[in-house]
Amino acid sequence: MTNFISIFPLGIVVYPGEQLNLHVFEPRYKQLIAACLAEQKPFGIPVVINEKIMEYGTLVQIKKVEKIYESGEMDIITVGDSVFRILEHVSTIPEKLYAGAIVNYPENNESGNSRLLQEVLHGVRELHAILQIHKSFKKDDSELSSYDLAHHAGLSLDEEYEMLHLFYEAQRLEYLKRHLHKVIPMMAEMERLKERVLLNGHFRNLSADNL
Repeated sequence: MTNFISIFPLGIVVYPGEQLNLHVFEPRYKQLIAACLAEQKPFGIPVVINEKIMEYGTLVQIKKVEKIYESGEMDIITVGDSVFRILEHVSTIPEKLYAGAIVNYPENNESGNSRLLQEVLHGVRELHAILQIHKSFKKDDSELSSYDLAHHAGLSLDEEYEMLHLFYEAQRLEYLKRHLHKVIPMMAEMERLKERVLLNGHFRNLSADNL
């Protein structure tokens, strides 16, 4: 399917199913949100990297208007719907301050692999343990997907964007698995280095009796 959508470019990656809370303050985007609410239409969030609008983004639905300020600024709750690819950027829309795009929606295969999912989930939790942070998920482990785990795996913006245009769940899980296998040993070594630095100058109970 190909259609026209209004766009709200941001320097973030939004995944299908993800909730995104936005504070809308720019006049053009206040106008965009007002139009989407009036017409009950979604809008697109293409990813911006290095001040450039990228080819892929995510269509989002407005779930709730949390607050409208006297200035017209808004707090809104949105949820990611589907990944789109920009075919043509429409920079000027008559009588509108915001831009749009002609997009299509690549087919997205969401059939996963339970074994691979458990490997990735184990890796995410191992990473969090090293970083001494605790994050819980709102779903049972078996119901999680790569999209639920991506923001918790320590990916850079470029890596999150790269994963956005992988259209097979098994590919996305494999991508996360490879990333975690690379980053966990590095983070573990950094923790060991931190421990060595902290020990420097302290009295330590050492022995060479076994030599």
